[in-house]
Amino acid sequence: MLNRGPSVREQYRDSSHFNARVDLHARYSTNPYGWTKWIFDKVRVASGERALEVGCGPGWLWRGNLDRLPSDCAVIASDYSSGMAAEAKTSLDDSRFALLATDAQALPFSDECFDVVAANHMLYHVPDLDSALQEFTRVLRPGGRIVAATNGRAHFKEVRDILDIHWRYVDQFGLENGPDLIARHFDGVSVERYSDALEVPEAEPVVAYVRSMSSFWDLGDELAAKLRRAVVAAVERDGAFRISKDAGVITATRR
Repeated sequence: MLNRGPSVREQYRDSSHFNARVDLHARYSTNPYGWTKWIFDKVRVASGERALEVGCGPGWLWRGNLDRLPSDCAVIASDYSSGMAAEAKTSLDDSRFALLATDAQALPFSDECFDVVAANHMLYHVPDLDSALQEFTRVLRPGGRIVAATNGRAHFKEVRDILDIHWRYVDQFGLENGPDLIARHFDGVSVERYSDALEVPEAEPVVAYVRSMSSFWDLGDELAAKLRRAVVAAVERDGAFRISKDAGVITATRR
């Protein structure tokens, strides 16, 4: 088994690790629509609405969708990492946005001030999930909605089989158990998966991806070589190394 690597705080102090993962998906995903467009459709910020993204990273959700965002809406994009929030502020130089660093478990906003809260692949990092979800319900207006993205147990199955990895984080908040966790605080819970896969024609992007996940494991040289050999063999045999993706969103409305 792989060893745990640096802390989540250390990994996400800036976007360097995050960008390695985004790059793999951007280059080799089989679904041409794109994850950020798809999840933006689910967030669906309407004219006059106020939206909050918790765990915005460098702002990828919004950067490719600015022309689809109503001119009279307002978005607060926040991240626990001040480094990430600073990068998002630079990339989202737009009057509709405000950027700040904050903790999802203690949001610095008044009650009932948002129409939608988006949490894109971040709730499995939160130490006290119920505290964060309680905060989301507090800051949402009645009938307001949450859009929480995460992965399921089949995500990256081929890579995990090679390295004998278990997704510990999906045990904390995944597509399988996430609906029940959200239903403690919200109504009308539903799950929708994004149909996609990766077809990678070379080994190094796959190795770089796994190395970038150092808050979950530390990929040593021996295991990196094992992964590299397996990917090269698959490319020589099939023309590409195919990786299953199992990502989606859990949506619900405030009671």
